[in-house]
Amino acid sequence: MTDLRDLLISRIRADGPITLAEYMATCLMHPDHGYYATRDPLGAAGDFITAPEISQMFGELIGLSLAQSWLDQGAPVPFVLAEAGPGRGTLMADILRATRAVAGFHDALQLHLIETSATLRKIQHQTLCRDDIIWHDRADTLPALPLFIVANEFFDALPIRQFQREGNQWRERCIGLQDGHLSFGLSDLLSLPHLDDRLEDTAEGDLVEVCTAATATATTIGTHIQTHGGIALIIDYGDWHALGDTFQALSQHKSTDPLANPGQADLTAHVDFEALALATPSRYSRLTPQGVFLERLGITQRAQALAKKLDGRALENHIAAHRRLTHPQEMGTLFKVVAFYPDGAAPPPGLDP
Repeated sequence: MTDLRDLLISRIRADGPITLAEYMATCLMHPDHGYYATRDPLGAAGDFITAPEISQMFGELIGLSLAQSWLDQGAPVPFVLAEAGPGRGTLMADILRATRAVAGFHDALQLHLIETSATLRKIQHQTLCRDDIIWHDRADTLPALPLFIVANEFFDALPIRQFQREGNQWRERCIGLQDGHLSFGLSDLLSLPHLDDRLEDTAEGDLVEVCTAATATATTIGTHIQTHGGIALIIDYGDWHALGDTFQALSQHKSTDPLANPGQADLTAHVDFEALALATPSRYSRLTPQGVFLERLGITQRAQALAKKLDGRALENHIAAHRRLTHPQEMGTLFKVVAFYPDGAAPPPGLDP
């Protein structure tokens, strides 16, 4: 039994069942017992691994795509280079290394990171070895400058709510107690006007997920880009339209019961890219599989160039990393990419309008 589990049980006994969003937010960000607040979850020794940790090629290509968009928009000076949910700082380190040769890019950039975890902020500072990093808890405090931002596996960790259809009404999936243990249950019937459009594409018993934090963040970032210029590259797992239960927990690289050990596992849900696109006042690109995006940016050519310097186990790992990032049966199709960009600009390289 975890300390956080005891706290949640006491809270539910006192105040009644909580929403899934409340549960996710508490498990991930509780200041003393939250998953992200207390540990480094990434890598082989952690609970999951992200694309930047798999290969430097991912961050290099992302960086060059952002830099080309900066050039295409007139190379504004100064501008904000930002990342939402930067993990260990690996992706940003690769972006900065890959863009050193882009004339004027480093001189013009201001580095901003959106990160709430004090533990991860310390690791990011160590990784990037820079004293000019400005951290933010939210996107709405970024300065009023052109914004070139990447969000890789950021939106999937934002708290969701789930609603199950019953007739033309809904019941919310909540977390309460059964025999003293955390358990899923359903609320009383609710009339929810903001879900009226989902009556057209759902049937009795269907479950839909809503992430107001994601759409609010998309609106904030999209408004910023529409007003001041820039690009947002959003990379995550999910699809264009959300339907069904995608809430999951991951511990030591394996799926686990999300209610079993609160604060000890990563909690995520698939991203509804349609909801993000509808939330931004800026233009948005066509949703594109990660593998297609990376191939368009030249990942195979980059992989071949790097392979010439490798042999043995290092070469085998390099080939496996390329496959994992791009192959349809690995991350190539599950992960998708969408970009926000202002009126009058083009989407970044690798994406279509």
